[in-house]
Amino acid sequence: MTQSRFQLVGSLLRPSDLLTYKDQIEHREDIQYPFYQDFAGYQATETQDITHVIAEQKAHGIDVLTDGEYSKSMWHLDFIWGFGGIERHIADHGYTFEDHDGSNFETRKDIALTITAPLSGKNHHFIDIFKEVKAQAGDTPVKTTVWGAAHAYTELAVFDHLYGDGQVYQTAAELKAGLINAYKEFLFDYRQAGGQVIQFDDCLWELFADDNQKSFFAAGNGGVADLADEFVAINNAVCDYGHELGLKVWTHNCRGNYASRHAAGGSYAAIATKFLKDQHYDRFFLEWDDDRAGDISALKALQDRPNVEVVLGLLSSKNAGLDDEQRVLRLLDQASAILPKENLYLSHQCGFASCDGGNELSADQEWAKIDQGQQLAAAYWA
Repeated sequence: MTQSRFQLVGSLLRPSDLLTYKDQIEHREDIQYPFYQDFAGYQATETQDITHVIAEQKAHGIDVLTDGEYSKSMWHLDFIWGFGGIERHIADHGYTFEDHDGSNFETRKDIALTITAPLSGKNHHFIDIFKEVKAQAGDTPVKTTVWGAAHAYTELAVFDHLYGDGQVYQTAAELKAGLINAYKEFLFDYRQAGGQVIQFDDCLWELFADDNQKSFFAAGNGGVADLADEFVAINNAVCDYGHELGLKVWTHNCRGNYASRHAAGGSYAAIATKFLKDQHYDRFFLEWDDDRAGDISALKALQDRPNVEVVLGLLSSKNAGLDDEQRVLRLLDQASAILPKENLYLSHQCGFASCDGGNELSADQEWAKIDQGQQLAAAYWA
């Protein structure tokens, strides 16, 4: 698979006609994923806009295509909404992000989940979306982006505690096994449909960093190392099964990306061994668009894994302006002194619209930033 050295993480800004439907979805609880039956014209609009964004990606030289995540409302929950045994609800609060002035910023609230039956990843709507993208992609590779398994387990078992007396799963161990099985069912169907690349998106890593002042997993909490090992084992169980099927298995780490806000700090150096060295992914998309990620020397944790690729998120999808090219080139040089240059790629730190509202820039500014990334990568790896 020959690829450009510039890569998209996944999501792109949604057009206004699609956002009209997404805005309604956000505030409705009496609807069921994928919501097509609840809004006249929604499916046709989504299909039309996905067709357009695939053509846009090709026109701008993107050579691993996604649907722009136009089929999603949020980067993670849509995947779980598509599982058998899951119901979606409006919560009384959203996730807490950091606003531009340092105060708390609350996200959308349709994030509550209930488990109503044993989880199943069979017949997932994402397979239909993948087939649609693949048919339009021609010979261009396609990837599907889904929620990382350990992060999903954290939401269900640690945050929401969806196990115990009177619930579908009696113990956390049962819930974990059921979730991993549902992921495997999805991966099997995805491979059967012709899938070659799967990307697991994951915001957990920095929560274990002892230099992340806002982490509830940070130093001082008991059993942090054991919890980290448990999460690595969950991800590896799913990753290893993907490899058994013949999939390329990638992951993207993020510190939060919502309306140009972020959720957490924490350096890669603090968690490099467990979350870079110990996880079995073929390619890591990492976030280095500002100083929160710490020194790039954390990449040394991958020096004894010569087949692993790293996509350096040195550019920012959060702001409207073009990025500092000298900073990008300097960090590329630093990374190339640690890992082979042929194992490295360049990207923005995250997608442009992890949730459907998107970051604070226009579509024209988005594509200008993508073009800048393409030009920088072409020159650096020339």
